Formats: sequence, C-alpha cells, structure tokens
Amino acid sequence: MSHTHAHDETVPKPALIAAGALVVLSILLTLLVRVGVLEREAVPAAVRAADQASVVETRKLTFSDRADGAVVIADAATSATVAVIETETKSGGFIRGVLRGLARERRSRGIGSAPPFTLTLFSDGSLNFVDTATGRSIELGAFGPDNRAVFAALLPKAAA
Repeated sequence: MSHTHAHDETVPKPALIAAGALVVLSILLTLLVRVGVLEREAVPAAVRAADQASVVETRKLTFSDRADGAVVIADAATSATVAVIETETKSGGFIRGVLRGLARERRSRGIGSAPPFTLTLFSDGSLNFVDTATGRSIELGAFGPDNRAVFAALLPKAAA
C-alpha cells in the first residue's frame, strides 16, 4: 500500500522579509560603526578613560597545576600562595575556564606559564584580568556578580 501526500512547507513571506530586513539592518549598523558615523560603545578601557576611573587595587598572579589537579594561585611579587582551587569547586570552574582559554592562546604563541597575569580593580567597580604575555584582557564583570566575586577575592584587600 502506498501513501502519497504532500505538504506545502514554505516559510511565510512576511517572516522572510523580516529576516532579510534584520540582516540588512545588522550590516548597515556595523558599517556605520566601522566608518565612525556611530560611536562605538561598551569598550571598557574607553569607558574607564572617559569616566576617569582610577586603579583601586592591582595584583600580579601566577597559576600552576598541582599533581592532584588543583590549581595554585600565587602572588607573583612574593610567591606567597593566594588560593588553591580544588578540582571540584563551582568557583574554581570559572577560574579554570578563564585560564584554559588564556593558556590555549599562550601555547599557540609558544609562551609558557611563567609570565604573570594582572588583576585590577578600578574605582568604577570594574574588574579586569590581563594576560601580560599576550595582552589579552578580560572584563570579569561581564560574567555576572558571582563569577566576578571569585576573582575579586584574589585581591589583597578582599583577602584581608
């Protein structure tokens, strides 16, 4: 027994027009930012400069793996242990994720783990993590208050 039936599986014309308009609008806005007609916003360093935000606290940190899988975070200036991130902690997962991406970039450039990272708190409350070896900068506030707090706790005043 043979069953034959057909369905019109077409996308409604208004939905296609809306999707096309969205693509055109996105390209147009991108072009206007690139040529300088529209101001580029949300560049953290530019926003801090415009707001004249100053450095409140900074710390250079190194990260090393321990044989049991834990990550040891040390103050680069004193070699004192700041924290030990065990393998199964929620907060440790965020730190590990950030470091994994930065380590991948270092490996691709042939850079080892020796150069420190810089963690900086600014007067506007923003928290920045910079890989001094590659120049890559991560704005930690973008990951939510809980994840930001994990890194903020690594600063000396927060630890006191």
